Amino acid sequence: MEQEGDTNKTTEKSQGTPQQTTITGQHENDGKIVITIDENKLTARADFYPPLGKGKPLSPDYIASMLDTLQIIYGVAWDVIQEAALECNLNHRVIKDVIIAKGDQPVAEVPEYFELEASLSSAKQSIDRNAQRIDYRSIASYIVVKKNQILAHRKERIPGTEGKTIQGQVIPAPVQRQETFRAGKNTVKTADAILAACDGRLIILDNELSIDEILEVKGSVGYGTGHIIFPGDVILDGNVADGFKVYSGASIIAKQTFDATDVIAKKDLIVAGGIIGRGQNTIKVGGTVKAKFIQNCRLASRGPIQVSSAIVNSTIYTLDSLDLGDKGRIIGGEFFTIHGLRAASIGSETGKTTKIHCGVDFTVQQEIDKLNEQFRVLSQKKQKVMELLRNPAHDATKKAALEQFNNQIDGQMSVISNKLTELLPKLNADEEASVSCLGEIAKGTLVEICHVALFIDKPIRKVRIHLDKAQGKLVCDAIK
Repeated sequence: MEQEGDTNKTTEKSQGTPQQTTITGQHENDGKIVITIDENKLTARADFYPPLGKGKPLSPDYIASMLDTLQIIYGVAWDVIQEAALECNLNHRVIKDVIIAKGDQPVAEVPEYFELEASLSSAKQSIDRNAQRIDYRSIASYIVVKKNQILAHRKERIPGTEGKTIQGQVIPAPVQRQETFRAGKNTVKTADAILAACDGRLIILDNELSIDEILEVKGSVGYGTGHIIFPGDVILDGNVADGFKVYSGASIIAKQTFDATDVIAKKDLIVAGGIIGRGQNTIKVGGTVKAKFIQNCRLASRGPIQVSSAIVNSTIYTLDSLDLGDKGRIIGGEFFTIHGLRAASIGSETGKTTKIHCGVDFTVQQEIDKLNEQFRVLSQKKQKVMELLRNPAHDATKKAALEQFNNQIDGQMSVISNKLTELLPKLNADEEASVSCLGEIAKGTLVEICHVALFIDKPIRKVRIHLDKAQGKLVCDAIK
């Protein structure tokens, strides 16, 4: 307790707690105020106590001197103070927790920053490119982005505002920094956004955004990765579980034997081991295929196919050539190649028949087969319509409808015939195609070049089979 003239002042304050001050009048029974100032000096609260007995009531001068003593000069709510004091004096009621002064809270400044696009927010948990496997439990495999896709957008600076305490002291505006993202490899930073500079996988590492054009899966493709559908090159270190897709907008490189269920590569398919097919899906490749062996596959390639060991019980299509080198063997299956085939041995006397078709564009053949099937179905429909037209029981209205339907069928058949006429000259794509065998072609093998066939009824060795157009047959030349 400290004596000051005709007043008594009590101040209680400890570090980290609000300051509470009481100033009483000359006598103990006078009215008084207990003022509490919060630790940030932004708010002052007061409890108003009425006089007791003949004590003096709360007066404006007393209240003003008290505020002056506490240096409360800003944000004073005089109307609130006067109303509370009047209520306290007249009704002799204790009025508690009245806010008598309030300062200004500062507003934080937010500097400019780049915010990740909401659709990519899950990428923040994506794995580093050097991780051993993609954990499906934490992310939905990986995130693929397209060229010019917005990865992050700029958020403008929000200016701050200074605050002021009830004692008139200025509080500087704080700076509230937001998480921001930087442009990394294969990205472009503009005035308003960070964009992907190419198609690829989004990588976020230490808030840096980068795009990897190659997807390398260190482990196996399975439940840990989900389907692999990627616009760039795909490198597979492990195997592919049954039922999982691998689609690449570029090339697929497999570092071991490739068990394939559903595979598409727009460029090349390079396999260090062999390719083993699962199911009835066709492996589709836009470029070159290289593998040690191929087994139980349906494989279609626009480019050449190179196999060093063997092709077993497979159906192979290529718009180029099939080359098994000096040691590769073909055992069973059916082969469609425009520019021919080379192998060490072809067919097996104890296995399934091996069929080889050369010189023909299989895509044209497939289109012709489809058109022929449509033509066959239309012919059957036309036959039924003609039978109905010959039925005397049908009236003129029914016959008119049948005639109209018959005319529609004729129109469709005419369109198909025109398409077939256009396609047939394109069917034989290489009359110079040949089949070369450095070893033995087994009995039972069928070789066909530009629809001219040769059935091998006894084993032959070291021959090159080609078309003699003048004789209209296939001939065998010895390979020395």
